[in-house]
Amino acid sequence: MKEIVIDAAQKGQRLDKFVLKYLNKAPASFVYKMLRKKNIKLNDKKASGNELLNEGDSIKLFFSDETVSLFRQEKGEIKKTSSLPEIIYEDENIIALNKPAGLIVHPDANHKTDTLNDRIIYYLYSKGEYLPGDVFKPSVCNRLDINTSGVVVAGKNYAALRELSRAFKEHSLKKEYLTVVKGEIKTPGQIEGYLAKTEGNFVTISPQKEKNTKYVKTLYSPVKVRDGFTLLNVELLTGKSHQIRACLSYIGHPIVGDGKYGDMNTNRYFYGFGLKNQLLHAKRLTLFTENELKYLWGKELVAPENHVFKRVLKGLNLNV
Repeated sequence: MKEIVIDAAQKGQRLDKFVLKYLNKAPASFVYKMLRKKNIKLNDKKASGNELLNEGDSIKLFFSDETVSLFRQEKGEIKKTSSLPEIIYEDENIIALNKPAGLIVHPDANHKTDTLNDRIIYYLYSKGEYLPGDVFKPSVCNRLDINTSGVVVAGKNYAALRELSRAFKEHSLKKEYLTVVKGEIKTPGQIEGYLAKTEGNFVTISPQKEKNTKYVKTLYSPVKVRDGFTLLNVELLTGKSHQIRACLSYIGHPIVGDGKYGDMNTNRYFYGFGLKNQLLHAKRLTLFTENELKYLWGKELVAPENHVFKRVLKGLNLNV
């Protein structure tokens, strides 16, 4: 018999989902059969699987050690990563970071190790807040393009991750970005349209809904205008891939440095500033969270701009 006692990081999950993650090589049919046969019990009682786990709950698996070993693959050792980006805020539930441009959040085909999420895992491991064998693994809740800098937030336990993920999915968070665009924008405005993905990880914006398009809405307001460029504050009301970059290009004000949606002649001018990618920074994330994170309601997570961004602002006299 194997007993698992739920800790603070694991509470809030459904029993069946927890057991499926713990017995990560077992088919779901096996787990539900064991629940029906009372070979999996919660607090020494028969369970259906849809119960929500609380801290201190006892899960007993009435299997042999051989069966547990057969259906459970232990997680490998944690590899040391490079230094963690600037921490903006941290408490027992969440951690918020200022992601630098050039660092990917999650692995892809070209970047498989030393991601931002890897760095967070190693950081929490070094503090003793995460062990490789833990069923729950802390995770980043919002994605930024590899070449976009700014606020990224992760849940350190299941309840926090669930609440943050819900808030991002329902767009109940306020997400503000800072960018410099070509051209002078002197009044606030909004961009509404329909986003479509095309080949080569490229998106387009159109005014009318078509097949396989998704509605997007972006607000913008000028912070400072000078000599053909605008420092712009942008707020995302929806959150789609490349939304800000494509929307601003759609209205004729592409982001400087943007090699995919920008103006190549304009971009060449900024090579001398050391700019190698779109000048887009997730400046502020305002939390409107509930449940376990209700104490963070209205909390602003603010990420300072990096040295390249500041150099461009100084060079264009767009400092504020």
